Amino acid sequence: MKLNIKDRFNIELPADSIKENSRRQVTNACFSFVSPKPTSNPELIHVSPEILENLGITKEEAKTEKFLNLFTGNAVYSNTKPYAMCYGGHQFGNWAGQLGDGRAINLFEIEHKNKHWMVQLKGAGETPYSRSADGLAVLRSSIREYLCSEAMFHLGVPTTRALSLALTGDNVLRDVMYNGNPAYEKGAIVTRVAPSFLRFGSYQIFAARQDHDTLKTLVDFTIKHHFPHLGKPSKSIYIDFFKEVAELTLDMIIHWQRVGFVHGVMNTDNMSILGLTIDYGPYGWLEGFDYGWTPNTTDGQHRRYRYGNQPNIGLWNLYQLANALYPLVEEVEPFQVILDSYKTEFDAKSLTMMQAKLGLVKEDVFDKSLIQELEDNLLLVETDMTIFFRNLSDFVPQKSSEGLKIIEDAFYNLDELSEEIKQKWQNWFNRYASRLEQEDLTGKQRKQHMNSVNPKYVLRNYMAQLAIDDADKGDYGLIDELFKMLKNPYDEQPEYEKWFAKRPEWARHKVGCSMLSCSS
Repeated sequence: MKLNIKDRFNIELPADSIKENSRRQVTNACFSFVSPKPTSNPELIHVSPEILENLGITKEEAKTEKFLNLFTGNAVYSNTKPYAMCYGGHQFGNWAGQLGDGRAINLFEIEHKNKHWMVQLKGAGETPYSRSADGLAVLRSSIREYLCSEAMFHLGVPTTRALSLALTGDNVLRDVMYNGNPAYEKGAIVTRVAPSFLRFGSYQIFAARQDHDTLKTLVDFTIKHHFPHLGKPSKSIYIDFFKEVAELTLDMIIHWQRVGFVHGVMNTDNMSILGLTIDYGPYGWLEGFDYGWTPNTTDGQHRRYRYGNQPNIGLWNLYQLANALYPLVEEVEPFQVILDSYKTEFDAKSLTMMQAKLGLVKEDVFDKSLIQELEDNLLLVETDMTIFFRNLSDFVPQKSSEGLKIIEDAFYNLDELSEEIKQKWQNWFNRYASRLEQEDLTGKQRKQHMNSVNPKYVLRNYMAQLAIDDADKGDYGLIDELFKMLKNPYDEQPEYEKWFAKRPEWARHKVGCSMLSCSS
């Protein structure tokens, strides 16, 4: 297996001068060299054919002992030096100081077909940034990350990717609900892939320490390799850089809102500088449409990272990044202009996104109120977001009286539909029918248009939990089934119709199916 190694991060940026792998504050450095922890009995569970191809690895090579050892921490590729990145971050709105790659180790960077990829093991052991943790990962969280990152890509959501999922053969102690009941679980490793794993917190840590030299070095490196079209770094280019990061961040969040995805932990150390969805922990898709829902048990009281607040948190996090970049520019106004435009841009892009979900192409001044009325109705009784929007594409304007029948599968309890609620829905369908009459699209065209942005299949938490339960028993068939299905989330795929269904009642309050902890 010959890889085209093109390391940049650990060659061009300052390294930690201390070589030992001990927990500590790392200063004046972007990373620390560290080797993965060997695993006792590694077993490959699943590999993504697409990512193999992206990295220039054949399917035959993926079946070799060399591949297994390399991507489970038992071997280091020749002439490479693995490392963990240093960064800080705001966690739940509070500055947490140094965080860093506590359980992620970057192996190397690969260039293939004019694309550049960083390859990273998650769950490969301790690093200087592990704090009081063991740097390991368990099977359940690894399955969730592996499936979700690939599912998100095929949904059209900017994301990091996953190459492989493997068992380590070692047991890991975890308290899944943080309630004082730790238990041993199967250890696992996910190999993650992205053009870069740089986060907002990568810049914040140096600004917080007033290490402006390293800050400038890292920002210049980022522009050179990831935003080269901006030109040679300067004060004005730093502003352009921030503007582009703001736009990428907003676009990512608009996609989250479109498919009903809730990240769950939008701390600044979990915000990619490239606008990629990163660090899949206690995420989830909306089952019932609910602005207040968060999948994170840690966030259960204040619901900072709830579905409806994700756009606001994106802006809050960008303020923190602006503060970090300020020392390089020393002007407030250019940053403020960009931050102010985020709000305007969100309103415009959110409207466009919702219009697409409703099959509306032409502009109409009343679309905002039509959408607001719809969202109000969706909150009247528990209504499955994915099923509602997918089935809505079957609506026929000339038969507006049948609207409620078309979407009834989305309601969790039909008995809750009072006559008053039914009338509200009928009023909306009448209004929607009138609005569709203004469009030039045929019914077939509108259905295709709507089905291209409203997925039929998403990775609901209960589905991932079923795969986890099977995998715990040594059966990995459901992982493969979901992996294949989620590659075509907008297609009908009649062979997978059973997954186009509301969350079953048994999963409503089950651990892993409703809310999850950060260790999930």
